Amino acid sequence: MSRLRITEIFYSLQGETRTVGLPTVFVRLTGCPLRCGYCDTAYAFQGGNWQEIDEILTQVASFSAHYVTVTGGEPLAQKPSLELLSRLADAGYEVSLETSGALDIASVDPRIVKVVDIKTPGSMEVTKNLWSNLEYLLPHDQVKFVICNRDDYEWSKDIIQKYKLADVCEILLSPSYQEQPVGLLADWILADHLNVRLQIQLHKYLWGDVVGR
Repeated sequence: MSRLRITEIFYSLQGETRTVGLPTVFVRLTGCPLRCGYCDTAYAFQGGNWQEIDEILTQVASFSAHYVTVTGGEPLAQKPSLELLSRLADAGYEVSLETSGALDIASVDPRIVKVVDIKTPGSMEVTKNLWSNLEYLLPHDQVKFVICNRDDYEWSKDIIQKYKLADVCEILLSPSYQEQPVGLLADWILADHLNVRLQIQLHKYLWGDVVGR
């Protein structure tokens, strides 16, 4: 029986992406090979508890939600996460995967909405980007850039243009919390007429840095 190491399973409002504000069940897997400078889930790097996928599905069902997000850590660092994603989709949920983009997404079930976080220089992990992942993006997927400063913004603009990402899927630009002023990022986007969605982390504006909400 397949099992995964789980940090937490909780019910909250989605704070980011296209489904922002919608009640969602979050399945947070343990472990991540990256160490981004702005990471807010370092508590998920280790620990957690082993759970069989059947048990995870039972917990998810107890919340009676339509949306499920599998996150981390880095979910794809645990191979059985692929089975979990498919089984969630089989059960009728609308499922999204939050991944760093450093691990191969080719085998992810095409029904899953992949939210791929392209690491900017300000993340301190820009060298970990697996650029071949861009070949596997589908129109319902999203790519995210966390912007720490103006250099990150200019770098992200270059990547968007180089890979013609606006023709591939939706693009999200998110200010690094309490580091990049959101109003200033909005001004840059408008000045450059970028075809992107500005997003903030709604959950942090509601509950601050409290996790598991």
